[in-house]
Amino acid sequence: MSTTTLAPSRPPLISWLAVTSLMLGIFAIVTSEILPIGLLTAIGADFGISDGTTGLTMALPGVVAAVAAPAVTLSTARLDRRLMLCALMAVLAVADVLAATATAYWVMLISRVLVGLTIGGFWSIGAGLAGRLVPPRVVGTATAVIFSAVPLGSVLGVPAGTLIGQLAGWRTAFLVLAGLALLVLTALLMLLPRLPADQVTGPRVLLDLVRSRGGAVALLATFLIVLAHFGTYTYVTPFLQDVTGLHPAVISAVLLAYGVAGIAGNFLAGRATATHLRGAFVTCGCLIAAATLLLPSVGGTAVGAVALLVLWGLAYGGVPVCSQASFITAAPHAPEAATVVFTSSFQATFALGAFVGGRVVDAFSVSTVMIWGGVAALLMAASLMLFPKTP
Repeated sequence: MSTTTLAPSRPPLISWLAVTSLMLGIFAIVTSEILPIGLLTAIGADFGISDGTTGLTMALPGVVAAVAAPAVTLSTARLDRRLMLCALMAVLAVADVLAATATAYWVMLISRVLVGLTIGGFWSIGAGLAGRLVPPRVVGTATAVIFSAVPLGSVLGVPAGTLIGQLAGWRTAFLVLAGLALLVLTALLMLLPRLPADQVTGPRVLLDLVRSRGGAVALLATFLIVLAHFGTYTYVTPFLQDVTGLHPAVISAVLLAYGVAGIAGNFLAGRATATHLRGAFVTCGCLIAAATLLLPSVGGTAVGAVALLVLWGLAYGGVPVCSQASFITAAPHAPEAATVVFTSSFQATFALGAFVGGRVVDAFSVSTVMIWGGVAALLMAASLMLFPKTP
């Protein structure tokens, strides 16, 4: 599929609304994926399982998405992109309804498999469509709008979902997301033009990217920082509840502050990647390391925990944009392949981080996992500094 073949001319407003519908679709997907972070304790209590076991609700979608990103994108590359995106959004709505109505934990896990399928397919297909929806002169802006859903979902979805969960129960939060998915499905049907297959991204293009020096560096940095972040942030609610001693309502406010800081971090990193990509990525890693390493000692007080969570949010807000930019820089001639590899590697490590973090929490403590994540973040910063010729 090419990102340069423009759909038939349409009014600019309709084109931008189509771009916005893609952004909202990715927002709904990312929020559905990470919502258990803020509701981990409540979900676990409902099913009578530990926080570490409940962490599988975070790990499973990432595993499926890592496989689905290349599999769905390549196997359906000859199908109309509009129909594929609509079908995947319908799957997301079903997944969220299943989660909201699950009477057993295995049903909850099935819903998470469906979320993973949607992530891998929708994100990889939809993120590369800007060039087919708007004129060439504004493709960069449209792409930025679409990808803004990643940090927005990460930094706003959890606080908003946690607040809904605290007010009306965690199942209601998933029902709200199902409603959002149906609204996005309607918007996609109304606003997207027919998007027949153009060119197909083959497996060789993906292999060439990961074998290149730039691609290998991007993979290593993404692996370490995503492992550090999701191995720890998945269990931040139990930490704030058990170690800091915050009331659930206060935790929602803290996560909201984290989200606001994350938005600022996204825009700051977005500007910095144009001229100082490696420096911006290293800074994100160092700040996440500082926040997680200090939490076990400083996070025992409300003031310390809030300060570190704001710092953490500022840093993580820049991670997705830095990671994505690293892959695109490694393969400027193949943006779709870069998006597929970015999605797959990000999601695979997302799952690994949540899984390994859960094992550490169950075997030791939630404070121990923070230290473990901080070390991984430091290794990420060090690895980038060992390659001074990378962007």
